[in-house]
Formats: sequence, C-alpha cells, structure tokens
Amino acid sequence: MSVLIILFLTAVLVLFSGVFEKGKYARYIGIAGLIVGLYVSFLPECEFFDQYKSMYEYGNNAALFTKISVVVTLLLFFLGGFAFSNHRSHQSELYALMLFALCGGVVLFGFQNLVTLFLGIEILSIPLYVMAGADKTDLRSTEASMKYFLLGAFATGFLLFGVALVYGSAGSFDLYTIHDFAINNPKNLMLIMGAILMLCALAFKVSLAPFHMWSPDVYQGSPSLITAFMASVVKISGFFALFKLMTIAFNGIAGDWINILGVFIILTLLLANVMGLVQTNAKRMLAYSSVSHAGYIALIFFGINNFSTYILGYYLFAYSLATVGVFISLLWIEKIKKETSFTAFNGLGKREPVLAVVSTVSMLSMAGIPLTAGFIGKLGIFNQVIGGHYEFLVLIAVLGSALSIAYYLKLIIAMFFYKEENFHNTERASITYNIVSVVIILALVSMGIVPDLFAKIFGL
Repeated sequence: MSVLIILFLTAVLVLFSGVFEKGKYARYIGIAGLIVGLYVSFLPECEFFDQYKSMYEYGNNAALFTKISVVVTLLLFFLGGFAFSNHRSHQSELYALMLFALCGGVVLFGFQNLVTLFLGIEILSIPLYVMAGADKTDLRSTEASMKYFLLGAFATGFLLFGVALVYGSAGSFDLYTIHDFAINNPKNLMLIMGAILMLCALAFKVSLAPFHMWSPDVYQGSPSLITAFMASVVKISGFFALFKLMTIAFNGIAGDWINILGVFIILTLLLANVMGLVQTNAKRMLAYSSVSHAGYIALIFFGINNFSTYILGYYLFAYSLATVGVFISLLWIEKIKKETSFTAFNGLGKREPVLAVVSTVSMLSMAGIPLTAGFIGKLGIFNQVIGGHYEFLVLIAVLGSALSIAYYLKLIIAMFFYKEENFHNTERASITYNIVSVVIILALVSMGIVPDLFAKIFGL
C-alpha cells in the first residue's frame, strides 16, 4: 500500500502543477514519483498496513505486477514530452489521469474483496474515459470517449449484477470465503451465474471477443500515448484481476465457466487475427493485435500450475515492452505526418533507423519469433496448456500466431523496403526516443536469450 500512496500523492502533485507555467514540470514530477514508487515496491511492506489485509494485501504477486506496471508507465512518461506537445494547455491533467488510472491498477493487484475489486476497476476506468477524448480537435477522439464510456458502463452493470448474485449466495465479499462456499456448493446456480457475469465484465476490460468491439474504434480515436497505456498497463491490470478472481474465488466451480472462457479464446484468436490482416491503418491493426494477445494470455487458465503467475507476469511484461516499442514509431509518424496508415511508415528505416528497428523487434516479439521475449512467453503458456491436455487450443493459438506474422510483416516491409515519399518535415526523433528504443530492443532480445533475466530484474 506504500506504493499506492506514493503514486496517488504524485498524481495529485502532477495535477496541481498545471497551475504553474501550464504544467511544464508535470512530466518530470511524474517521472520522479514513479521512480520513487518503483524503489519502494522492492522494499518490504510496512507492518502498519497489515490491518487492511482483509481488503487489500500487497503480497509477492501484487508486488511483481506493480513493478511491471510502474516500469511500463515510466517508459510512457519518457515518451510524453513529444507525444503530448499538442496538449500543452492540459498536459498536467493527462499525466495525472494516467497516474490515477495506475493507482486503480495497483488496487487490482492486491484486492482481497469484491468491493475492492470494484473500486479498483472504476479507479482504473474513469480516467481512461476522459483520456480517450482528450484530443478536442478530432471527432474520432470524442467518439472513442463516448463509446468507451457507454460500453464500459454496460460492463460495470454486468460486474455489479454478478457481485450481487455472488454475495447473495455466499453471504460474503471476501475471496477466500467465496472460495470455500464454492467448494462446498459447486451446484449453486446463483453463484455460477454471478461468476459468469463477472467473467463477462472482466472480458470486456481485457478485450476478449465477443466483448472486444469497442477496442478498434477506441484505440484508433484516442491519443496514441493513451492507446499505448490502454494496450499495456490496463491489460496488465485487467488480466491479473481476472486471473486472481477466477482462480481463487471461483476455482471450485471452474467446470462451469472454463468452457465459456475457452469459447471466448477461440473467437478472439480467429476473429482478431483475421481482422488484423485486412487493416490498412497501423493503429487499428495494433488494436486487433492487442485483442489477439488477450486470447493468448487467457490460455493461462488452462492447465494452471505453480508457475502460472510467473508465466503470466513474464508474458504481460514482454507484450507491454513490445507494445511501447511499436508505439514509439507510431507516435513519431503520427506527429510528423498527421496519419497512421501503413503507407505513412514508408522509408522509416532510412529516416529513423533506431525507431524502425525497435518496432521491428517488437512486432517479431509479438508474433512469437525465437530469440525474443515474446517467443519465451508464448512457449511458457503453450507448455502449460499442453500439460493440461488442451492441445486443440494450442493448435488454434499457433494458427493465430501464423496469421499475425502476415500483418506485422506488412508494416516491417513498409518501413524498410518502400521509398519515403512525403517526409517534408526535417524534425528528427529526440535522444529520449532513441534511448528508450535501445532499452526496449536490449530487453526484448536479452529476455528471449536469457529468460531468467526477468526474474533478476524484478528481484524474484
């Protein structure tokens, strides 16, 4: 909880820094607060907070996913100076909202109670509804905000209805009390319906099909740095919350919801990768890529073992690094050319080779090519699923991965094999963008060659 308090106070400072020189120092305050929060996340939790363990507990798993989320948010803050240059008048609000959303994610990492789960999801979601519509000059941004808000409110209704049914059957909001009730009453219809409704609500948050329909429009319409935050930090938070809820509270009735989740995964892997093939806009393609990765990550529920949480953390970190890596190029292209079509990336390899290389390595990692972190992450999940005797799901996932290579290659080919035609702007990528790019390249390749590096980075 110490990290949560530090991040919250940082968000408040960042928000009020907008009073001075239009928030000129907001990003630097945010970076400083995130670094302090990351340092504290490696320290033992203060005993004072033990009294709140019935609602929130900062255990080893919560610490791991908090570290991952803070690192990814820190990378995005480093990119914010250039990305938010069109939002000078309210950039402090955008940085503050990102930090408030991160606070919601940290709450989700340690929730022990359905009330805390609901609070974490709302603290995470409400800032996103605002950030999605931050670009007041673009109607697509307004559309993204409204669509995300309306569908998000609908998903919240599912969640609350599910919580009500679970409480009505188990008589408690506590995860472990619900777990014990589920073990002793595996045929309780009200509990099963509550679990399925909550599964659907969280499937919306992580964009599993058929609850993914908001993703392409919201990802495309939102400011690109916010889209990168949604595709990384929000997905980390949502998936860990889903994993913790279903494997603790509803483990006793897994037979009633696991097949439904399997249908979601099959739909996600096939639909998202097929739709990704026909896209002509890089940002929209990345939206369907994000949806497809939700399908790969959700395979973690099949064949669960003692290493599942570690594998989930590894995959989410590798995926988030790759997402930031691709968005580095997309942010620069969008600012220079005012568009994000595939043709806008023509010649990027010659103009900005470091940015083109980090995007290439990131997309190869997303596709699961060997010697990248993404390959190790997918291999870990596939091994677990095979161990649980769900080989047919692995076959579908491999097919989806093969399809994804095609649309990633379209962007790679545009960057390196097509001549640039309309780079009229002489502005070059900043040293910050190049440094972050090199860090991501080294991380993705190093973790692909030495998988144990992940454990060493996060002190496991």
